[in-house]
Parts: sequence; structure tokens; C-alpha cells
Amino acid sequence: MKRLMLKTLVAAMAVATFGMASAQDIKERTVKFATQNPDGHPIVVGMKKFAETVTAKSGGKIKVNLFPGGVLGGDAPNISALQGGTLEMVVMNAGILASQAKEFAVFDFPFMFASAQEADAVVDGPFGKMMLSRLDAKNIHGLAYWELGFRNITNSRRPITKVDDIAGLKLRVIPNAINVDWVTALGANPTPMAFPEVYAAMEQKAIDGHENPFTVISANKFYEVQKYLAVTNHQYNPQAVIVSKKLWDSLSNDEKKIFSDAAIEASAYQRKASREQAGAALDSLKKNGMQVSEFSPAEMAKFREKMKPVIEKHSAIVGADVVGALQAELAKLRK
Repeated sequence: MKRLMLKTLVAAMAVATFGMASAQDIKERTVKFATQNPDGHPIVVGMKKFAETVTAKSGGKIKVNLFPGGVLGGDAPNISALQGGTLEMVVMNAGILASQAKEFAVFDFPFMFASAQEADAVVDGPFGKMMLSRLDAKNIHGLAYWELGFRNITNSRRPITKVDDIAGLKLRVIPNAINVDWVTALGANPTPMAFPEVYAAMEQKAIDGHENPFTVISANKFYEVQKYLAVTNHQYNPQAVIVSKKLWDSLSNDEKKIFSDAAIEASAYQRKASREQAGAALDSLKKNGMQVSEFSPAEMAKFREKMKPVIEKHSAIVGADVVGALQAELAKLRK
């Protein structure tokens, strides 16, 4: 009995000692965390959860200050500041990181993911981790993926109930080659344009429509200048939660665990908020007069068929090995 009590006491002392050592490995820090998304957006909901979790796990020693709405500059300046160590954290569209590691353009490929659950499995699994690991050589460390959601097409000219209805429409696209190519492949006229110009361009009929997630369409009141919404779910936008390698390398193992665990815990919370807001946004768009159309499985198969040349072209740029790894992961999930 005495031996058992002694063993218990020794074990308790070991736990206490480890706890003390662990606490000593956490320094007082203040971290700046930036995004282009405005306050109230699901991304900022995730940022707030991350900040609360880090503060709690560090016993109040690490504080995370949030800078939403692009107040610290655009995506490119944020990446530069992150690499230089003057900004500690950013969350942004993973496809934008193709400027640092070309492989990230794979996340802009059209019609790759069939569902949110499929996307979760890929980005949280070996493929997503492999992609993040490619950033370390660029003075960026990847922690996790959050989400912006699936993108859908709006226009002011006609309902889109089949693939052929898209032909001839003048659609604003994010200014990059993949988006220009997939819109062209559908017979539409892609118009690269900065996002702040989109509402006025649609209002003045300079363009017929654009594409974005439900939450973005609703928040920007595009229903005022767009009548028709087609649920194409043509692109899924994982958002990369990234940290300055300069900061990461200065962290103790305990601090690294706090950041990693908090980012992953916030992922589940953020995605739930994103999907709830997407559902509410779609309801709001319908209430505000948008006509919503969906597609039969046969029409969705047509979409994917038309995308094959686009994916083949950009696979050569991104790297056939990366695209092949993603497609193999998806094939496993669909068995």
C-alpha cells in the first residue's frame, strides 16, 4: 500500500514538474493576425475563436490582435510582411499562395470537389498537409485550412438551368489565368476585374454577372443588380491559416502546440459558422428576389467534361504530380 502511495506521489510530482516546465516555455507575446474579410464574416468568426483559444491555452500570456477588412493592406503586402516578420499571421485564399508555391493554384481548379465534406477530408488529410509543408521554404509556415465556401454564378440576363445557358454571358472573374480559361471553356466572356469595381459594373450593365459564394453575394447586396443565381458550386476556396516562419522558429515546442491546436480547433468552429451563414445567405438572396436554379447530375457531368482541357493545361503548370495526388485522394473518397 505504501509503495502504491509512493508511486502515485512520484507520478503527481512528475506531472506538476512537467506543468511548471511547460508554463516556463510560454513567453508573453502579442501577435497580429490579418485578413481581407470584414468583421462578421465567417473567416473573422474563426479568427476570434483562434484568438480566444490561444489566450486560454497560454494562460493569458499570448494575445492575438485581429486586423480584419484589409486594414493592414492587400494580400500581396500581407504575404511580404509575413515573410519579413513584421506581421505574424494571415488567413487568405489558398490559391493566392501560388505566387509563392505554384502548386497552390490547384485549389483554384474548377469542379474538383463535389461536397464540403470531401473538401474537409482532402485539406485536413495528407494532401493538405503536404501542400502546407511547401511554404516553409518561402519563410511561411502553414497551420490549417478554413473555408470561404463554394462559388456560384449570378447574372442579370437569364436563368441558367443548363451548361449551354452560360454561353455568351460577360462574367467578371478574379484576375488569374485559370479563371479566365474555365469561363472561356463554357463559352462565356471572362472579364478580369478588381472586386471593389464589380457592383458598379453590374449596375451599369458593363458586365452581365460574376461568381462568388452566397455569403459574399448577400453581404454586398448584389441581389440589387442581379436577378439570377445558378448553384454551380464550381470552385471551393480553402483558406490557408499561415504564420511568419520568423515567429514560428522563435516559438518553444509548447507554444507551437498551442498555435497548431488552436488553428485546428478553430477550423471546425469556423467551417460550421461558414456553412450556417451560407444557408442563411441563400435564404436571404431568395427573399430579396433572386431566382435560384440548380442542375441535374447529367448537367453537372457536362460541366466537368468541359473543364477537362482547362485542368489538363494548368496541370502542366502546377505539376502533374500534385494534381495526380489530389485526384487520387478524391478517387479514394468516392469509392
